[in-house]
Amino acid sequence: MKRKFAMAGCLAFGLGCLALTVSARMGAAGPEPKQDAKEAAPKLAASRITHATIYPDSALVTREVDVPNGMGIVELVINEMPSATINSSLYSEGTEGVRILSTRFRTRPVKEDTREEVRKLEEEIKKLQNQTQANLASIEACKANAALLTKLEGFATASTTHATEKGKLDSDQAITLAKYLMEGRTERAKEMVTLTQAGQVLSEQLDFAQRKLRELTAGTSKVEREAVIVVEKSNNAGGKVKLNYLVGAAAWRPQYKFRAGKTAKDKVGIEYLAAVVQQTGEDWSRVDLTLSTAQPMLNATPPELRTLAVNVIQRGGAPVGARFDTYGRMPGTAPVPAGAISNPSGQASVQELNKAVQDLRNRAQKEANEKKDRQAGEVANLAAALEQARDLVVQDEGKGVSTLLSARGSPSNEGPSVTYHLPTRLSVPSRNDDQVIEVAKLELAPDYFYKAVPVLTPHVYRQANLTNSSKYVLLPGEATMYNGTDFVGRMNLPLVAIGEELTVGFGAEPQLQVQRVMLDKTRTMQGGNQILKYDYRILVSSYKPEKVKVQVWDRLPHAETEAMGVSLVKTEPELCKDPVYVREERSNNLLRWDLDVEPDTKGEKAQKITYEFKLELDKMASIGTFQSK
Repeated sequence: MKRKFAMAGCLAFGLGCLALTVSARMGAAGPEPKQDAKEAAPKLAASRITHATIYPDSALVTREVDVPNGMGIVELVINEMPSATINSSLYSEGTEGVRILSTRFRTRPVKEDTREEVRKLEEEIKKLQNQTQANLASIEACKANAALLTKLEGFATASTTHATEKGKLDSDQAITLAKYLMEGRTERAKEMVTLTQAGQVLSEQLDFAQRKLRELTAGTSKVEREAVIVVEKSNNAGGKVKLNYLVGAAAWRPQYKFRAGKTAKDKVGIEYLAAVVQQTGEDWSRVDLTLSTAQPMLNATPPELRTLAVNVIQRGGAPVGARFDTYGRMPGTAPVPAGAISNPSGQASVQELNKAVQDLRNRAQKEANEKKDRQAGEVANLAAALEQARDLVVQDEGKGVSTLLSARGSPSNEGPSVTYHLPTRLSVPSRNDDQVIEVAKLELAPDYFYKAVPVLTPHVYRQANLTNSSKYVLLPGEATMYNGTDFVGRMNLPLVAIGEELTVGFGAEPQLQVQRVMLDKTRTMQGGNQILKYDYRILVSSYKPEKVKVQVWDRLPHAETEAMGVSLVKTEPELCKDPVYVREERSNNLLRWDLDVEPDTKGEKAQKITYEFKLELDKMASIGTFQSK
C-alpha cells in the first residue's frame, strides 16, 4: 500500500511540475503596454483631385480646396500630400472674393502613417506578430512538457526496477503509469505538429503583409506631408481655391491596336491607347485627365544667354595657349555641370551628343520647375553649346542639320509637343503596374498591297497604306496588329502627323509564295579588269481567288569606293517608277518591282521576275567585306 502511495505521489509531483511550467510560460506573455495617445492633428481643409495632366516623366495635379465661411485671413491645411510631390512646384489659384497670400509645403512627423490602407496593414502585422509570439510560447511549453515526461519516464523506470528487485512491484500501477506516459507523448507530438503548422501559416501571412507594406510605403517615411495655403477673404460666404503641384513617379506612352477588316473595302480600325504609370502614392478618382508630350513649364522667363567660348586644340589634343580650359571656360570659373562631354570634336559622335543634349534639356527643365533658376540657366546653355558643337565641328561635311532635326522632331525622335484632353472623367489609382486607358477610336481607309523580300524571308506580308485623316497626331509607340480578331504580330509605329501617310503590316499571307534563285554566274576579263555577271530569277505564286498588288524587293551590291563598278544590265519587268522610291532607295541599289498578280497563279503560271547585273573591278582585286547598312 505504501508503494502505491509513493507511485501516486510521484505522478502528482510530475503533474504539478507540468502545471507550474505551463503557468510560468503563459504568465511570461503579459498584457501589452498601452499606446500613447495620438498627437492632435491640425484642422484640415476638405479637398479633392479634379484634374491631372500627365507628362512623359511627371504629372501636374490640381486639387479643389474648400474655403470655409467667414471673412479675413484663413489658413488652409491640405494633408496626405503624396511622397512624390516636387515640394517647390506648389502654386495656388484664387477665386472671386478669395485672394491667395502664400502657398507652401511642409512636413510634420507623426507616430504612424496616416494613410488608411497603411494603418490597416500595420494593425494586421501587429496582430500576426502577437499570434506568432503566442505560438512560439506554446511550442516552448510543449517542449518543456515533453522533457518533463522524459524525466518522469526515467524516474518510473528506476522505481519499477527497484520494486522488481525487492519483489514489491505493483503491476497495475506500472501499467497505468506506462499508459499515461504513452498517451502524454502522443498528445505532445500531435500538439507540436499542430503548433508547427500554425507557425508556418502565421509566418507566411506575416511575410506577405510585410511585403505589401513595403510596396505601399516604398520611399516614404512617417511624416505627414501638407500643403498650407493662406488666403484673405473679402466676403463671408465659403468658396474654393485650386492647389496645383508636380509629382514624379508618373508617366505615359502611346500604344495602338490596328484591326484589318474582312474585305479590302473595310476600313482599318485603330484603338489609340495610353499606357499610364501612376505610382505617386495618391489615387486619382474621376478626374479630368490630359495627356501631354511636353515638359511642364513652370518658369515664366527664358534662361539668360551666355557667351559661347571656343578654344583651339592641336591634333594631338594639347591646347594652343592657356586662355580657356578644355570646356571653353576661363580657368577658375564655376565647374562644368554633370553631363558635359569634353572635346566634342574628337571624343563624341553625333548620336552621343544628341543624347547628351536631350538629357541636359530635361535636367534644365527639372531645375527650373524646382525654382533653381541659376542652375537651370547653366545647364540650358551647356545643352545649347553641345548642339552648336555638333553642328559646327562634329557634323560631317555635306550633311545639313535637317538630317538630324527633321520635321519629325528633336534629335531623340520624341516628336512635337501634343496634348490630348480626354472626353470623360477617369479614375487612375496609384499602383505598381501600368494602366491602359483609351485616347480615341479611329477608322482609316486602307490601300492594301503585299510585300515580298525574298533575299530576307520566304514569306509574303500583307500591308496597307493609310492616311491619317483623324484630328490626332499619332505618336511613336508599339502597335498590336490584328487581322479581324486574330493576332498577327507587333510593329513600332513612327510619328504620323495629321494628313500624313503611314504603312502598317498585318502579318504573313500563306496564300502567296515567293522564291529567289541564281540562274547563272560568269567571270570574264576585259583589258585590265575582271567582269562578274549574275543572273537571278524570282517567282511569285498566288493561291488567292482575287487579283492582288505585290511589291517585290531585292538589292545589288553598293560600292563604297570607285574601285568597283556595279550596274544593272537588264530586268524584266521594269523597275518601279515611283518618284519617292527612285529618289530615296534606287540610288542605294535597292530594287523594287510592282506587280499585279492574277488569281490562281502558280506552277508554270507563276509571275516571273528576271534581272542581270555585273561587277567590274581590277583583275588583281577581289571583294573584301560585306556589310548591311
